[in-house]
Amino acid sequence: MSSLCVNVHVAPASRREALARDVLVGLCAFRKSLPPVWFYDERGSVLFDQITRLPEYYQSRTERSILAAHAADIAAAKCDTLVELGSGTSEKTTLLLDAMTSTGDLERFVPFDVSEEILRQSSTAISGTYGIDVVAVVGDFHHHLDEIPTDGRRLVAFLGGTLGNLEPTARRELLTELEASMDRDDRLLLGVELVKDPARLVAAYDDAAGITAEFNRNVLAVINAELDADFDLSAFDHVAVWNEAHARIEMRLRSRTDQTVAVAALELQVHFRVGEEILTEISAKFTLAGIEAELWRGGFELDEAWTDEDGDYLLALARPYL
Repeated sequence: MSSLCVNVHVAPASRREALARDVLVGLCAFRKSLPPVWFYDERGSVLFDQITRLPEYYQSRTERSILAAHAADIAAAKCDTLVELGSGTSEKTTLLLDAMTSTGDLERFVPFDVSEEILRQSSTAISGTYGIDVVAVVGDFHHHLDEIPTDGRRLVAFLGGTLGNLEPTARRELLTELEASMDRDDRLLLGVELVKDPARLVAAYDDAAGITAEFNRNVLAVINAELDADFDLSAFDHVAVWNEAHARIEMRLRSRTDQTVAVAALELQVHFRVGEEILTEISAKFTLAGIEAELWRGGFELDEAWTDEDGDYLLALARPYL
């Protein structure tokens, strides 16, 4: 009989403390920034799910098509535990669950995400549909990777291009930490976006319907709600730009006026000049050679790599090389 367990490591109090720390550091810096993890309250998770369905946002559709084409190849690794980092609604993950349960190997699913509400909903649905044990972990992968169960032969899936949201040093640290927790028979499944025409990239992060703009401004709504701030969301423009030097998209919030925002919980006054920006997200894009090198520096060797016919996206299957 299957079981469902939800382990929460981001309690409301610790979440608020982490948000307060990030706001204090990020908004007091010379170049203001906020970590993208704070997009994802319940509203932010819903908005991101909407983004993945937009015509401009080809990434999710393309990754799903590659998963559909190669799920059986991935299942051939004979892993009995599927771990998904940043699982969200786990919609694409059903392709892996279908393939891995069809071979009779899969015994357990471990979704890992910062949003407890979304994680509970998706975990309940998957437990009921597949009849496998589900051990959900509510956490931040910058701090709680060691809370993920390590027994069994594991396939660790890190999809959605999320690796690209990290700076190069942080990417290497994350891969190194993952490798240290994995056995030789474990596998890492990594989804990353490939470099392409900057115009297509910018359009994917600045859709005509304005959903991405609403998602970007949601980080200010989170700060208002949790730290008693008085951000006027309409006073900030959503901006998406291609940074050629670092091969990445940058999402920013640009102040439309000279303004001062109060963050009452921190007794903080934050001053913005007209045109001043907050960097809210980066999304690095890769080449095959580049991602293979990053995997190697993190302790992994590439087993297989699959792309779509247009060369937009890459799905890589790797193993620890030690």
